[in-house]
Formats: sequence, structure tokens, C-alpha cells
Amino acid sequence: MQPADGKKGSVIIGLILTLVVLLGTEVDVGAARLKDIAGIKGARPNQLIGYGLVVGLNTSGDDDKTEFTFQSLTNMMQRMGIVVEKGKVDIDNVAGVMVTATLPPFAKVGTRIDVVVSSMGNAKDLQGGTLLLTPLSAPDGHVYAVAQGPISIGGFAAGGAAGGGVQKNHPTVGYIPGGAIVERELPLQLLEKQTLSLNLNNPDFTTCLRLTEVINKGLGEDVAQSIDAGTVDIKVPLQSQESLVEFISLIENLEIAPDTIAKVVLNERTGTVIMGENVRISTVAISHGNLSIIIKERERVSQPLPFSEGETVVTPESEVVVREESRQLIVVPEGVNIREVVRGLNAIGVSPRDLISILQAIRASGALQAELVII
Repeated sequence: MQPADGKKGSVIIGLILTLVVLLGTEVDVGAARLKDIAGIKGARPNQLIGYGLVVGLNTSGDDDKTEFTFQSLTNMMQRMGIVVEKGKVDIDNVAGVMVTATLPPFAKVGTRIDVVVSSMGNAKDLQGGTLLLTPLSAPDGHVYAVAQGPISIGGFAAGGAAGGGVQKNHPTVGYIPGGAIVERELPLQLLEKQTLSLNLNNPDFTTCLRLTEVINKGLGEDVAQSIDAGTVDIKVPLQSQESLVEFISLIENLEIAPDTIAKVVLNERTGTVIMGENVRISTVAISHGNLSIIIKERERVSQPLPFSEGETVVTPESEVVVREESRQLIVVPEGVNIREVVRGLNAIGVSPRDLISILQAIRASGALQAELVII
């Protein structure tokens, strides 16, 4: 029995130690990694653009009225030693397109990036087409990548000669995964830098101050300083200047609880309502009733008797019905959290589209303590 008691006692001690560790651990539910809310100044993506030709279309390309497609095809064939005369070649298997891509930071020569191909002329469908070699340049005029390859539109379009048809997705815009190869690198040198600047994705004074405190606490020295609502400057310690990658990796994995302003986002097209957790409503009474107007139009036909000299008369007749649903007056108390706000508004029994009108009215009355954004 003695060994059993000793084993039981060790299990109890182990459970106690586990509880102590769990209770002593602070978990910040709203925390986010620094890399998810901020980025290093200068390490940003760049937009690329180019003009090219898509060939191999099944008579769904541009027609003869699209001059720039014919000129592009002619110029390309002449560079290959082939003379093309207008009217002697059909271009309905060819489409002039704009090619766009995003060059990520630290992309090296030979790195593959995705491209988007969009029709410029009156091509009906890019399905089955192949993009010919297209240089992609930045606003500075330099070519940073070249694109080429088969296009995927992720859908289809089919129709008959008499009209009508079926379409899935947008057939005049295509996508080439890894369709461009980087040919030129962006100059960005991090080695032996003495200072780094972090830019917040959503500038906020409170978040910026918290970020400075977290970095100084995590590194054990005052190396970070808030410059404004969206920038934090960091003095790289002398011992970390030769191993800047490890230093940045340590910083970007620090966790911080970002602060946000109270905001309500309304999408009137879809009836979507999004509320932040800091949204508050002052004491307000709400009553909302739906007004329905139904108009019915019908025509009455009066036929004359047989063998009479009368004429058929068509008489229009309209019927208008107005219905209004009465609702109770609901009082939403002041200082409630987002859960209580939603519960109070749902008690009125309104649809999402009605809720948009109610929130706009509450905002107009000055009772909504949040920014209202309509998209």
C-alpha cells in the first residue's frame, strides 16, 4: 500500500503544479502578432503592368475593328520576318490584353509571381488562350518581370447562334499562377542598418504607443520610439546589426493588443451590417414600422351583343392597397455593449436592410457613439 500511496501523492502534486502554471499564465485573447498589424518601411510590394497578346482563342477574340490588336499582331509578325497585310488575316483568335502583377518585397531574379490577364478590346472569351511573352514594367519604366503561359478563367461561357447562353465567372479576365518570372530585383538592403521604421497598417495613437512599450519590454531596453500615429522607429542594437534577420524575426513575433475605433460598416447593396466591439448607443427609444403599397392593374373588356352595332371597349382598372405594420416602442439603454445593442435591435424584429435605416437614424439623432461607414 505504501508505493500506491506514494504514487497517488505524486499525481496530486503534479495536478497542483499544472493548475498553478495555468492560473499563472496570462492569455490576451485580443493579442495579435506585430507582423500582422505592421510592416517594415521600404519592404512593400510594387505594382507591375504590361500589354500583350493572347492567342489560340476559338473565334472569341477581337474583331477587325480593334485596331490596336491588329497593329500589335502585325508588329510581332514583322519582327519574326513575316509580312502581314490588313484584310489578309483574321484576328478573331487573338485578343489584346493588359497584364498586371504584384512584385513582392525581396523577390529575387527567377522568382515566379502570379499575373492577371484582362481583355482590352471586344473579345468575348479568353478561355483556352495563351499569353505571349509580355514585359511587365513599374512606374519607373524598368522591366521587372516577363509573363507568358496558358490562361485559366476559372469558369466558362457558352451560347447558341440564336442568342442566350450560360456563363460562369467572368470569361474576359484570366489568371496565370506563377505566370511571370522576375528579371530585375528591387534595391533593398537590410544588412548593417542602424535604424528600422515600422508602419502600422491602421494608424492609431494608442496602438502605436502600445507597440513601442511591447518592443522595449521584449528587448529589455529602450530602443523603440513612437514618431506619430502610424510610425515607430527602432534603434538596432550594435550586437544585432550583423544579424538583422534574427532581430526582425524576434520583433515581428511579439504580441500586442491593437486598439480600434468604434465603427459600424453598412453595405446597402447586400444588406450587411458589421459592428465593432466598442460601439455604444446612448439611451434611445426606437419604433420601426414597415409600409407596404400594393398596386394592382387590370383591364375589363366590355363586349357588344351579337349582331349589334356596338364596339368592344377596354376599360383599365387600378386597385391600390396600403398596409402599415405597427411596432412597439423599444428602449435601448445607454452604455450597453455590442451584444446588448444587437439584442435590443433584434427585439424590434427588423430585417438587415431595415436595420441599416435604423442605424442611420440613430446616428442622425446623435445617439450612436461610433463612426458610420456606408459602402
